[in-house]
Order: sequence, then structure tokens, then C-alpha cells
Amino acid sequence: MTDKDLYGGLIRLHILYHAAQGPIFGLGIMEELARHGYDISAGTLYPMLHGLERKGYLRSRHERTGRRERRIYEITPEGLAALQSARIKVKELFGELFEDGPDEAAGGCAD
Repeated sequence: MTDKDLYGGLIRLHILYHAAQGPIFGLGIMEELARHGYDISAGTLYPMLHGLERKGYLRSRHERTGRRERRIYEITPEGLAALQSARIKVKELFGELFEDGPDEAAGGCAD
């Protein structure tokens, strides 16, 4: 497993977050993700967008601007609900990841 394998869920959450702020499109979200350190190719991003759409979290439409046609994605009510639920889980995980110092976190679970 590579580090990139761990980030897939975070990227999907990031996509939903930005879609909740307003309509998004592929190149725009790729640039936004790059600003946050995610080097993602179109070959990785578009299957994620299509998967989120299949699950009902996003819906898309085609929009023409001059000669360019873009596929615009908007969050659905199901996507908003999933994002809200994920926020709770991410906040809990964030607390666990950062409440212990690096030495304690490396020791494993304390169940």
C-alpha cells in the first residue's frame, strides 16, 4: 500500500466539501486539490467524480462556455448528509491522531 492509497477517502471528502460551497468542475477541483498538496491526475479524479455521482452524492450537467463544454458537478442532499456525517467522524479521528504525542501514537492501539 502506498501513501496515496490512504488519501482516496480524504480526496473524496475534499471534493464533497468544495461541491457544498458551490458547483465544481474537473480542472478547477484538480487545481484546488493541488493547492492542498494532492497531486492527482485526471485519470484518478474523474473516476472519483463519477463514483460520487453513481452513489448519489453529486449530480452533473453539461455547461457550454464559448467553445468549451464542461461537466459541472453539484452536491445533492445525500451528499450533504454524507459530508455532515463524515465531519463528525473526521473530527473524532483528528482528535485521536493529535491528542497523543508522536511517540505514544506509534505504539499502537490501547484497547
